[in-house]
Amino acid sequence: MAVRACGLIIFRRLQSAPPSKVTDSIEYLLLQTSYGTHHWTPPKGHVDPGEDDLQTAFRETEEEAGLQASQLTLIEGYKKELHYPVRGKPKTVIYWLAEVKDCNTAIKLSEEHQAFQWLKLEDACKFAEYEDMQATLKEVHQFLCSKE
Repeated sequence: MAVRACGLIIFRRLQSAPPSKVTDSIEYLLLQTSYGTHHWTPPKGHVDPGEDDLQTAFRETEEEAGLQASQLTLIEGYKKELHYPVRGKPKTVIYWLAEVKDCNTAIKLSEEHQAFQWLKLEDACKFAEYEDMQATLKEVHQFLCSKE
């Protein structure tokens, strides 16, 4: 049985960017774990009994980043499933895409994370060292740019 986790790829748009450069104004939220290799990841976590996947994504985002569902706008039409092994066991992670309604909303980390950063795509990909996460961030960016 694969381990199942769900999360949100969270982004914000900076108001200062000129309209012609809307895509340059997008920043992604990554959290640095306080355990293991201290890798950087969007907020995510394991599905609790009786929870559906999207409920898990919102709960984990609130627990790990202090962002409540009411502070986020879920972006229709994007959902990504990643599959990879963790300690020899298969893991499935499902991500949705959400925008912070106020780009100045404070992030409140749980004990699971020691740092957070808002990063432009290129830097987010450098921080997210796993290839499938880098590919997902690029895919998200393309998706957002195509909606402009």
